[in-house]
Amino acid sequence: MNKMELKTQGFTVKATMKNSVVVGPPAAGAFQERPSKPTAFRKFYERGEFPMALEHDTKGNRIAWKVEIEKLDYHHYLPLFFDGLCETVHPYEFFARQGVHDMLEHGGPKIQPVIPQLIIPIKNALNTRNRQVICTTLKVLQHLVMSGDMVGEALVPYYRQILPILNIFKNMNDRDGHVSLCLFQLEHICAYIVPSGQIMYFTNFLRGAPQ
Repeated sequence: MNKMELKTQGFTVKATMKNSVVVGPPAAGAFQERPSKPTAFRKFYERGEFPMALEHDTKGNRIAWKVEIEKLDYHHYLPLFFDGLCETVHPYEFFARQGVHDMLEHGGPKIQPVIPQLIIPIKNALNTRNRQVICTTLKVLQHLVMSGDMVGEALVPYYRQILPILNIFKNMNDRDGHVSLCLFQLEHICAYIVPSGQIMYFTNFLRGAPQ
């Protein structure tokens, strides 16, 4: 008759007993998705406080802005749209993503002064560990660094806040390769925008080199 095996953790008294089986440590969960808290973007959208509506045309869905984008208060609206990057449900995800790109396309000199307000929403989006959200955020970062003069340089002081989560995913072979592709594209776009010494910090961080 076989005695029952006793499963136990390592470095314990039970681990030294006969018929004990030492089990490995639990998974750290670094890649596990983390649900985001309700976003301010969703709350403002549901209140009808954004000057926009959904419009359908032959190319698909688009945002119909009720005011000229250039006249929007970027200090107020752009951080709210970045906050919505955590969203994965329609229509919130669509309006947040497309709203960000529309505002970056037309913002010009209004974007650079708002950079400090965008860092926490960017961190929150990346920290969801959601592959869709990460790819969307990386594409937004690509657009952001090319949206205006000095925007890439303005991001440099915040590298230590937004890069660690990217360092986790940089070598991950996700099923469709989108995360690694987006990181590759972002690195090469930054190479044209950010001064050489600073982009070296960026690439070294992603490659795990000591800083």
